[in-house]
Amino acid sequence: MSSQIPTNPTSSTVAALLPKLHDADPDYRFMSLNDLFQVLTIGKSDLLHNDYNTAARTVDGILKTLDDQNGEVQNLAIKCLAPLVTKLSSQILAPLIEKLSNLSTENSVDNSIPAMALRTVVITLPRPTTGVAPSKEIVEAYIAISRVLIPRLVGRVIIPKATKANLPQPPPGMLDLEANKDVDPEAVDVLIEVVRCFGPMLQGLEVEALHHLLVGILETDRASSVVKKRAVVAVSILALYLSDLDLSGFVSLLIESLRNSHLTLVQRRLYITILGSMARSIPTRFGPYLKTLAPFVLSALSAEELADQMENAAEDGEPNPELDDVREAALVALDGFLASCGTEMRVYTEETITAALRFLKYDPNYNDDDDEEMSGTQPEEDDMDEFDDDDDFEADAQFDDDDDDASWKVRRCAAKTLYTLISTRGSGDLLDDGTLYTQVAPELVQRFNEREENVRLEVIATMSSLIRKTGEGIRVNFSVDEGSDYVHNAPPSRKRRRESSSAAFDTKTLLSVSAGLASPTVEPLPASGPRADLAKLSPTIIKAVTKLLKGTSISTKQAVINLLDDMVSVQNGGLSEFFAQIVDPIIGTIKASTGFSGTSNTIMSGGAASATASTLRIASLRLIGDISKTHSSSVVQPYLQKIIPGIVAAVNDKFYKLSGEAIRTVEQLIKALTPPRSRSMKQANQADLLKLYQVIVNRVSANDADVEVRQRAIHALGILLARTGSGDGALLLSADDRTAALDILNDRLKNETTRLAAVQAIDTVAALTTSKDQLQPSWVREVSLELSAQLRKADRALRGASLSALKNLIIAPASRNSLDSSTISGLVSALLPLLTAVDLHLLGPALLVLATLVKDDAKLVVTDQVDTALCHLLTKPLGGAVLDALLILVTNIGQKGVGQHLMTALLKIVSINGDPAVVGKVIGTLLVYGGSSVGVSVDNFLAELHNASSDDARRSLALAVLGEAGLRMGESSPLKPAVFTEQFTSKSDKVPLAAAIALGRAGAGNVPAYMPTILSIMDKSDNSQYLLLHSIKEILQQVGNSSADISNFAKPIWERLFKAAQAEDNKAVGAECIGRLTIIDPKTYIPQLKNHLHDPVPSVRAMVIQAIRYTLPDGDESFDAVLQATLIEMLTVMLRDSELENRRLALTTLNSAAHNKPGLIIPNLGLLLPLVLNESVIKTELIREVMMGPFKHKVDDGLEVRKSAYETLYSLMETAFSRINILDLYDRIIAGLQDEHDIRALCNLMLTKLVVLDPDETARRLDAIADCFRTVLSTKLKDSAVKQEIEKQDEASKSTLRVTLLLHSAIPAASSTMGAQVGQHQVWRTYLEWVEKDFEPKLQVLREESRESTF
Repeated sequence: MSSQIPTNPTSSTVAALLPKLHDADPDYRFMSLNDLFQVLTIGKSDLLHNDYNTAARTVDGILKTLDDQNGEVQNLAIKCLAPLVTKLSSQILAPLIEKLSNLSTENSVDNSIPAMALRTVVITLPRPTTGVAPSKEIVEAYIAISRVLIPRLVGRVIIPKATKANLPQPPPGMLDLEANKDVDPEAVDVLIEVVRCFGPMLQGLEVEALHHLLVGILETDRASSVVKKRAVVAVSILALYLSDLDLSGFVSLLIESLRNSHLTLVQRRLYITILGSMARSIPTRFGPYLKTLAPFVLSALSAEELADQMENAAEDGEPNPELDDVREAALVALDGFLASCGTEMRVYTEETITAALRFLKYDPNYNDDDDEEMSGTQPEEDDMDEFDDDDDFEADAQFDDDDDDASWKVRRCAAKTLYTLISTRGSGDLLDDGTLYTQVAPELVQRFNEREENVRLEVIATMSSLIRKTGEGIRVNFSVDEGSDYVHNAPPSRKRRRESSSAAFDTKTLLSVSAGLASPTVEPLPASGPRADLAKLSPTIIKAVTKLLKGTSISTKQAVINLLDDMVSVQNGGLSEFFAQIVDPIIGTIKASTGFSGTSNTIMSGGAASATASTLRIASLRLIGDISKTHSSSVVQPYLQKIIPGIVAAVNDKFYKLSGEAIRTVEQLIKALTPPRSRSMKQANQADLLKLYQVIVNRVSANDADVEVRQRAIHALGILLARTGSGDGALLLSADDRTAALDILNDRLKNETTRLAAVQAIDTVAALTTSKDQLQPSWVREVSLELSAQLRKADRALRGASLSALKNLIIAPASRNSLDSSTISGLVSALLPLLTAVDLHLLGPALLVLATLVKDDAKLVVTDQVDTALCHLLTKPLGGAVLDALLILVTNIGQKGVGQHLMTALLKIVSINGDPAVVGKVIGTLLVYGGSSVGVSVDNFLAELHNASSDDARRSLALAVLGEAGLRMGESSPLKPAVFTEQFTSKSDKVPLAAAIALGRAGAGNVPAYMPTILSIMDKSDNSQYLLLHSIKEILQQVGNSSADISNFAKPIWERLFKAAQAEDNKAVGAECIGRLTIIDPKTYIPQLKNHLHDPVPSVRAMVIQAIRYTLPDGDESFDAVLQATLIEMLTVMLRDSELENRRLALTTLNSAAHNKPGLIIPNLGLLLPLVLNESVIKTELIREVMMGPFKHKVDDGLEVRKSAYETLYSLMETAFSRINILDLYDRIIAGLQDEHDIRALCNLMLTKLVVLDPDETARRLDAIADCFRTVLSTKLKDSAVKQEIEKQDEASKSTLRVTLLLHSAIPAASSTMGAQVGQHQVWRTYLEWVEKDFEPKLQVLREESRESTF
């Protein structure tokens, strides 16, 4: 039948199908409905708008099929309603809803069909969005719902229509409480959908009527428990639209009901459930009522009620299960209070903890004397042995069925409540003051002996959460391929700038870390604080988990192993004393693949979701690897005979995830067992190492192994070769084995799928091998050319890794002098295309490779093509590490005496076409190191400087060359200060500043000769102060990078700097000079800066604040030691400055400290953070109105300070997240999302971080975030908006949509309408539906961009 459907159906097509809906054959009816469904789906939106007769007949036909005897026909009829509703005119919509609401099924036994049909219609109709003007279609849909469906639900007309006719009263409502019948749960579902879809448009009378109806349902005895549960959901959703007066009245009703002395346990549970549901639904509006409501919930968990229950149970002989239901509801509500209204619950912290702990061990059917004592001690071993097998225990205790005992639900809810408490109140709060470790942690560990597995998993997950909170911000990153991405993500260096910035291209340090050359750093245990508390509790934890590891439950063992892994990562070790106790059961889990019990799927929060034998083995392997990484090798070595066989078997496993994790563990064992971490290798240990070598080689060579497994095996092989490539390690691997392994790497380098991994492995080997006999010249030559061939590939990651490996291979001591002429020529040809400014990340290493090759064969490397490429390069903007690499190359060219052609090209091709400062450095460097071989001298540039016909650009270039030459010649320089100072009087805009910088660079080479002249001029002339400050800045910068002594001039420089920096134009450069001088002699000048912070002149304080900021990016350990004593006090003084601008500068200084000196500020962040949070608040007294022509315009003088405050919060969030109270931080982020554009952009960026750092709290704040996002996206610009305003709004919308997609993908459960807490995230779901409908094109573009960025 479907073959006859036209591609563009009309109403006649629909009419032709309608007679077949009444056919006696159910198959014909079904097929006709299916054809009708397709017609309605592909038809235009106005398909039935102009054919009222056909539309009415279609409605009647589908209504009749809803009462069909065949269930499949009924289901398809419901399905047809969705496309039908979108094709009907508004005149037919109301009659359709009325007929559906009055439909009674005579031929069907399923009475839920009419309600399901109504829900389908309501869900399909266009729906409004809060804050967005409704369209005509939405208004018409609401009118139909308001006039027909809501009166049918309530049983009366809510908003009477203005008419003179006496209309009949509507029939009894679908939820009529006066009728002699039970309340229909399906009708409650219809009400839920009405409120969910049309809540923003509901009028006050309608909201009030629906709310009154729901309250009646909750209070009536004719409503079943299922109906009341759904009514609670409806109340929580409707609460979003209650007026403040109605909400207050409802809360008062709840209070009166809870105070009723005749309240039954069932009613009490219901009202408490409503409280928790409303807290999640409307946390901001509900929070203020908690002061009155929370005690009702806590009273249900009080010790008095528990004692009364125990007494009554002793008299009656059995406990009352309804009491447990009340406690479960109370704990769930308490969890909701903590999650949604954390700030308001602070006053009940002690009561909450006490109640949760009381019922964490509530087990009335099991008498454990130890549980009566809240001493926090671990039960005796005999007690825990009873719980090694849950089934055995239950059989002995005669618990035949879990239904006989529901107390485990109470205990599980208590554990979840503690989990939420730790999540919301841990960082910067209860964790720091010791509450969690003194009160909560011991009880959690004690309950590891829980007999019910669901509860036990929840308890272990809660303890793991506490451990993870302890290490937030300091945890070791156990990445999958550590160091493998060093080419693209070089770590930020915070070393003092006296080191060459070309170190940015030096991957040796990072490779040394990734290869584990250094032993794990044993951090000193703090005397107090969370980590000290964890260390004290560790023996008790280990004793408890050891028992659990000997059990048979997979889920429990996996949760426990994850907990141990958290302990290792937080403490960067910490299991040295206990490894002997846990190693045997861990090895047992690695070897075992059968013989386990327990369900394969467990609760997600239990830390063992979808636990299977394979996932357990993977977790155990990860734990062994992490222990090997963070502990001394002496901890692992005694147990190698036990560990190695299980790991080898796991490496050979067919499951790629298990094999890959085993290879990572092998890699960590290799690092632990080889020098320099392990210098005393025994013969047996050497044999174990050879076993690891063999299994890795087999995995690398196996073509049937998974690609990911082979790649990881190649990485591990590179680590092994690097660790055995020099010194004592060379004795651990025979020459034949090493040669074979290197040949395998060379072979893998030629394979497309393993090429990148092989390149990275070769990089590691080259960088860390120091013995000359470990790399054969033929292998070096072949690999070098193969690596250079990869530089032409399109894959940028491969190009970058290959270039890095090539650099390390060529400069490695083990491969020096291994390259012949043909190889060098091939390398130069391959590197030439990289000598462009297109990719500066590749340019720097390429220049360093050429610099090394110049030393081997300068004439072969320095060709006309190379010189031309370098000249063209200098016409582009260069700086930083790339310029340093270029200067190294030019230095080597000059020293080898082959720079004449390059000098000629520089003077002719480049000359003034590039940046004079950069070109001058290159020419000056070549001039000094090339000497007479370059064909020009200093005199030539002096002549150019004094040539009357020279223009400003040539003079500036000559000055830059002379300044560089003076710097590099040092005391042998013939240049005098007058050469530069006489140019200060030039009328040019550029020449005086170029002369000042050149004076500084030349002066840095010969401080005693230049500094007196500079100081003398500063005393005589005010006009030259600005220029001379630049000269001093250059001198101080160069002195900081070299060993030159400036101590004799420090005091006079300091005095003149403070005087000269008072001028407005000199403040910035003067502050930088003061900061640099402070770095050179911190003991003398930091106290002086501290004193000047109290200067009565605001400009002086501002200059000092800036000077302190300039010191923070630099400085060595001796500087940090001096700064540490005063930094916090100085920052506190700055942040309390009376001047607005000074506080802004203080915030930027703290921001810099967070980036560069986090270790100095984190311990005292509690003093600084409140000041930062205070500056992020909008201050109305700083907002003023100014007249701009006939218009008034508001100016916010506090905007820049707030912006700096949010920037500082962002930095602190990245470096000190564990010390920030998440509730306070999120409050400021929500406020920032409603602030100005720049602050909103910062807050969006913070959200992208927080969804990873704290997904739980992010999920709790989704509704508030949705409100802020909707406001941004709903903003409509005026027709007169200028281009900048349009671009700003487009950028804001794009940023908001991007974060929306991120939050949706990171927290998918919030977008689902399934689950117990349907009322939660209602605002977010509504917002998401609106965005996906109205912004679909933009979302599609963002999804494509995100997809492309992942490849």
